[in-house]
Amino acid sequence: MTDTRIIKKYPNRRLYDTEISSYITLEEVRQLVVDGEKFEVRDAKSGEDLTRSVLLQIISEHEDRGQPMFTTQLLSQVIRFYGDSLQGFMGSYLEKSLQVFLDQQQQFRSQLNNIIGRTPWSMLNDMTERNMDTWRSMQQGFLSDAVNKVRQTADSAKPKKESKS
Repeated sequence: MTDTRIIKKYPNRRLYDTEISSYITLEEVRQLVVDGEKFEVRDAKSGEDLTRSVLLQIISEHEDRGQPMFTTQLLSQVIRFYGDSLQGFMGSYLEKSLQVFLDQQQQFRSQLNNIIGRTPWSMLNDMTERNMDTWRSMQQGFLSDAVNKVRQTADSAKPKKESKS
């Protein structure tokens, strides 16, 4: 068995899980994500990687029902980054921000299990202060990366002086 589960997408939009030799639904693909399974969705004919488009489809379906996670304003701001000079930074920024959030969520759950002798509010206050420090540090790192990138771009655009001998 391979490390990465392969799901084939056929022209009729059906998804075939090669590991279990059965057709699966988009909801079952979402469950693979929730369970932390490593998988790829491939076009059955061309072999093209369709994983991102299937994941976006899952997000879209979940945004259409229930309580949306992404506001119209947030989606508009993300769209504005396409074609922007900082587009390359945006993906890694969002990914790292979400990872910090997940780490903090896990830490919060762990601390709630060890609440003996402390009030939830004092714990929340301590965690908020640590989160703010982490957030400031991460923001500073991204700002430094952006400034360095702009400097590199500016330096490479400068005409080179010819030396006279």
